[in-house]
Amino acid sequence: MELERLAIPPRGPRDLPLALLELGCSGRFELLTGAPGAAEAPEPRQTLPLGPPPFAPPPPGAAGAAVPGDPRGAPHPRAPPGRQALAEDPPSPGLSLPWSPPRWPGSCAPSGDPQSGALVGFAEELLPTAGLSPSNSSSLRRPPGNPADSLRGGLSSAPFWPGGQDEPTLEQLRTPGGEEEEDVDFETELLTTPPGMKRGVEFKPQPCRGGPLSLSSLLETLDSFDLGGGRAPPSPPGAPQSPGDPRSPPKAGSPPPRRWDSLEELLGKFPPRSSRRRGLPPRPPPEPPEEVWAELVDAATPVEGFEELLPEPAHTWSFRPDPFQQRAVLCLERGHSVLVAAHTSAGKTAVAEYAIALARRHMTRSVYTSPIKALSNQKFRDFRETFGDVGLLTGDVQLRPEAACLVMTTEILRSMLYNGSDVIRDLEWVIFDEVHYVNDDERGVVWEEVLILLPEHVKLVLLSATVPNALEFAQWVGRTKRRCVKVLSTPRRPVPLEHFLFTGNSSRTRHQLFQLLGPGGAFSTQGYYAAVEAKKEQSSKHAQSFGARQPHAGGHNPGQERGVWLSLLETLRERELLPAVTFTFSRGRCEDQAAALGSLDLLAGPERGQVRQFLARCLARLRGSDRRLPQVLQLSELLQRGIGVHHGGVLPLLKEVVEMLFSQGLVKVLFATETFAMGVNMPARTVVFDSIRKHDGNGFRDLLPGEYTQMSGRAGRRGLDATGTVIILCKGPVPELADLHRMMLGRPSPLQSRFRLTYPMILLLLRAPALRPHDLMRRSFAEFPLRRDATAQTRRVAALQEALSALGDPQGTSGDPGGGHGDLPQYHRAVVGLRRARAVLQRCLAQAGAQRVLAPGRVVVVCTARHRNALGLLLQVTPGGCGRTFTALVLSEKPPEAGAAPPEPPQDVPYPEDLLLTRLFLPEGPPGHCLEQLRPEDIVGVTGKTLRVNPEILLQELRPPRGPRPRSPGPGGALAAAVQELFRLAGAAGGPGGPGLPLLEALGVPPGRDPQALAAAAEIRELGGTLRGFRCVHSPRFPQQYSQFAARQELLQQLEELQFQLSDQSLLLLPEYHQRLEVLSELGYVSGGAVALGGRVAALLSTEQLVLTELLLGNVLAPLRPEESVALLSCLVTPGRGEPPPEGLPPALAEGLERLRAVAARVGLLEQRHGLGPGPDDFVAQFGFSLVQVVYEWARGMPFAEIARLSPVQEGSVVRAIQRLEELLRELRGAARVVGDPALASKMEAAAAMIKRDIVFAASLYTQ
Repeated sequence: MELERLAIPPRGPRDLPLALLELGCSGRFELLTGAPGAAEAPEPRQTLPLGPPPFAPPPPGAAGAAVPGDPRGAPHPRAPPGRQALAEDPPSPGLSLPWSPPRWPGSCAPSGDPQSGALVGFAEELLPTAGLSPSNSSSLRRPPGNPADSLRGGLSSAPFWPGGQDEPTLEQLRTPGGEEEEDVDFETELLTTPPGMKRGVEFKPQPCRGGPLSLSSLLETLDSFDLGGGRAPPSPPGAPQSPGDPRSPPKAGSPPPRRWDSLEELLGKFPPRSSRRRGLPPRPPPEPPEEVWAELVDAATPVEGFEELLPEPAHTWSFRPDPFQQRAVLCLERGHSVLVAAHTSAGKTAVAEYAIALARRHMTRSVYTSPIKALSNQKFRDFRETFGDVGLLTGDVQLRPEAACLVMTTEILRSMLYNGSDVIRDLEWVIFDEVHYVNDDERGVVWEEVLILLPEHVKLVLLSATVPNALEFAQWVGRTKRRCVKVLSTPRRPVPLEHFLFTGNSSRTRHQLFQLLGPGGAFSTQGYYAAVEAKKEQSSKHAQSFGARQPHAGGHNPGQERGVWLSLLETLRERELLPAVTFTFSRGRCEDQAAALGSLDLLAGPERGQVRQFLARCLARLRGSDRRLPQVLQLSELLQRGIGVHHGGVLPLLKEVVEMLFSQGLVKVLFATETFAMGVNMPARTVVFDSIRKHDGNGFRDLLPGEYTQMSGRAGRRGLDATGTVIILCKGPVPELADLHRMMLGRPSPLQSRFRLTYPMILLLLRAPALRPHDLMRRSFAEFPLRRDATAQTRRVAALQEALSALGDPQGTSGDPGGGHGDLPQYHRAVVGLRRARAVLQRCLAQAGAQRVLAPGRVVVVCTARHRNALGLLLQVTPGGCGRTFTALVLSEKPPEAGAAPPEPPQDVPYPEDLLLTRLFLPEGPPGHCLEQLRPEDIVGVTGKTLRVNPEILLQELRPPRGPRPRSPGPGGALAAAVQELFRLAGAAGGPGGPGLPLLEALGVPPGRDPQALAAAAEIRELGGTLRGFRCVHSPRFPQQYSQFAARQELLQQLEELQFQLSDQSLLLLPEYHQRLEVLSELGYVSGGAVALGGRVAALLSTEQLVLTELLLGNVLAPLRPEESVALLSCLVTPGRGEPPPEGLPPALAEGLERLRAVAARVGLLEQRHGLGPGPDDFVAQFGFSLVQVVYEWARGMPFAEIARLSPVQEGSVVRAIQRLEELLRELRGAARVVGDPALASKMEAAAAMIKRDIVFAASLYTQ
């Protein structure tokens, strides 16, 4: 049966569930829809433009008017008739809005009469958070941003205000500063006609009527205004009014009462009664206390009654905490930030666990940061087993981001801080593991940035290895965050270590270990020399056996290498010293040594079965071809015999397999590089060093004490071993005793700043409101030694300014030509320049070239605090660590008689004759002498005279022997003759018309290649010819004038130096900042102090920001396919060795590589022009082209087994490069959206999908 189609007419406008929403009184309406299927349309609605006011109907009667401060006392004037506006107007049941009506960012404050309490009105106040948003404010009071950006932050969100730095007020943010404020001429540059209009307003000065307006008349006028706020309710009729009644009208002719804004102002106007009685001046403000930002806590003494002090701990352990752990827990409970410096495996993680537990108790959040991704994955597994509610954030993994504890790398936390993540609001603790990574040249700057940028409410837990300057580093952290940091440093090891030498596989020493360092820390030279003798005996036997065919002392063939390792492993098995970690500083040697063990099997049958089952379960996650990779097969075979390999070239999944089997005790010998000790916390019974020399990128060197301590600390398992064993292999000659002593017992490297400027740092801070790159530079660890006393320097500046104001202006220096003293400032500059140049030559006197000139018998001119231009005779020259000193016989006044006053020291008034040494000191009576110890700066002139004297006899006369004096006076003629000769020379030089005393030019410093000495000698000659031409020296008041002027100039110089040290101009990296800013400005990334589009793109990138941004803006990636784009970008994540681009590439990709090289050359040339880079050739050479073909084929779908045969590097290096490339593609996708290129964003997303597959991106075993 065919159904009949019914024609239903459409619903008319009146039948649709629609209604109008009136937007206040502006005449604007919006269309609202009711619920689907509603029979009736919703009622018409209206809103106020400022949101519903917070008022309610008044209570009955006059109760509302009698309660001051109640905001519900009066109806809102805009409420419609018959309806009272409420604070929360209930919505209509049929109305469902996805948004809330906009609320006015303010509040209404009631104002009442202070005398009667009557409500007289309301005043609208702007809230302090009005207008704040993540894009224009760094305040924690700003509203949250986009929920999608709450975790990692938004691209346009500003970072929160760093802790320890004064946050600017709202008025300061809204009022631009002096440099940012536009200079407008209000007389000529004001517009009278608005744009788009024909007529305007002419601003003409209005004539003033009634004469000038005085301040007193203005105040009287303001006092006579009745604003309605002070009117009291009228008195009842007939009520008497007393004279003291405040409601009584004022008497005729009496002045109006003064109005006070607050009670504090009224009380502050009158001093206390005791002060008025005594008339004492106000007490000076107390001196601010000394800044103590770090406090050393005793970490060796246990806490008495620890359980009573902490009856309900936030976290408990299965063991009793060590003393430093107890102290740290108490500090955390009191809310202190802590720095814990202890040896590897000492238990620093227990402090981190307690901080995480405290955050859980307080219902806040904590962040655990680690230097490497592998350690983050391991800590995520450990903390998840302990606490459960733990999340993980890495570059490509995001697990449980809502958890109370987040584990991440330090770079992720830095990105969250720069992007204003809302997670920062909830943070209470941030734990920095391996904080000594601040010494890393490449990544150390990340730790400093994070520590500076963390907000004030975040507390810190810093975990570090033992460093010598832990207290200094804590002082920098405390001063930066303006909070005291508790330092707990302990040199104690939970498991003591024993250090041995192993010399080889001879029949006598193949099972012998020579002890170098015992558990108590005593170095044994006996064991060292025994090892040397054993090595010599082994070499002599080898020479007798092989004769001239003996190999080089430092070399070993594979057979000898295998014999040494087999002997060592047999010894370790017999002494039950397995498992062992062998540190080898070469990836190739790790695999060669593991393969050289042949068929050695270190596992029992049940253990081998466990390994086989674990391998099968882990490798089942891979596709079939990936399971048959050569590295997978080789390492699986080694692991089934208890041998492991761990280095950067191993696939990440296999490294995790090795780590997990090692933690279970199923890997007996592990050949690893240094990275195994840098983060992964897996102690062993024994640590073996294949060598104590490593290549650091520049050349071979011995291990540093800190490196040796970090790696050897893996020996000894807490709770399992009484001592840990460290063995150094001596396959070649035994290392020198001094080298071993310095490596084992030397001072570890101190924490040093690696802070440097980067382009993203500058761009991200330029876009942030009220934050500047100068703030980050000033608060860096590099600037701490120069700015740690900033508070004392500020007080010193104030004291110098007061001293200058008290000193006044010197007289006679106003420049009046009639006074004859106007050239005193010029004369003072000449004197300072002469003394400065002479000081340069005096420093040269301490060098070896001046030994022939300053020999005993030389006559010199001495100028000290006791002597002024006095002649001296050199008697002895003494070398020293701080420079040479000279023993001299100096001409002086005759000593006074017993009871007479000593002579006053000469006045330091620099007349030209004194400066040029043409007027020498001449005693007024009989000449005297004294013996002086002179420094090079005490000798102002070297004469050409040399006296033939016997210095030893003169020294005997000047230094009489101790004890009773001999009856005979002894030889005294030599001393008297020397004094008389000095007196004669001084008189001949100072007499009128005398020949003078010849002086050696440039203090007798031999002419050399020192440009400073040559320039100083030339300056002395030039200034010496101009000193006599000044007129100020002829004034009778010249000594007083010069002394006053010199004192003032010295204070000014000190003041300028202190002000310079406190200013931004003294920042160490300020020149580099200006250079980088010039590069950004020339590229167009920064314009007028604002970040342009190119700068916004560059700020999103983590590597090679300038080159990548130029590639994006130049559309270099536009003509390329996704696989070609990702192959081109592989050059940016692969270190270059100067190799040319590969051949046989697609034409578009080859052309793209050439354009990349051209862009890189242009950027390198630009940086070189601004003094930043080495040059375009070296800049281009840093981009590697070795993986272009590999990445291209991988993106096209080639299996990894074939990629491994095609790649010139190991499999792990390929995986790491492709993973970094995927992170770069993710950054470029966001940059393309900022540029507004959706096609490029889609291409980057497609390229990321092509390379993100198979074993390269296999999930971590720690996260499963």
